[in-house]
Amino acid sequence: MGFFGTYAFEHGSWKTLSEGELPSLAEPSLWIDIHDSDITSVVYTPAGPGSGVAYLGLTPRTYFENPNASDPTDTLREAAGLAAWWGLLNSGGDVPAKQAELLAYLAEDEDPEAFEWDESEDVDEIDDGEVFVEVKTRRFLAALGLPVPTELSG
Repeated sequence: MGFFGTYAFEHGSWKTLSEGELPSLAEPSLWIDIHDSDITSVVYTPAGPGSGVAYLGLTPRTYFENPNASDPTDTLREAAGLAAWWGLLNSGGDVPAKQAELLAYLAEDEDPEAFEWDESEDVDEIDDGEVFVEVKTRRFLAALGLPVPTELSG
């Protein structure tokens, strides 16, 4: 069984929520919901040029093999939105550079049928961030300059 956790960042700190709970939050805020070590949904406000929703690991469309599980992803748009969000917390920060950095963390919709396991790949060489979304989430939060919720600090 994978990791599950839901957290909200507002007023400079994290609070743990019930799974899937998304209360009204004071802006700027960030909500993360980790599902089974495979998907992190990231909801941020204000959305700026983004939609306000991004994913780490897999997108729901890919994970559930269902095109109706989430809206199609636009990682460039969401990286721009998240960088603008970061800029609210880091006045004078290099937003275009942050956008390029954050883009590397965001999940794109993929055809689940196209995935093939490379049996020649050495499993010891695979980065934990590519296997466990909670590791990628910790790194993503560090890239945003945010503290990590206690349950994720492992």
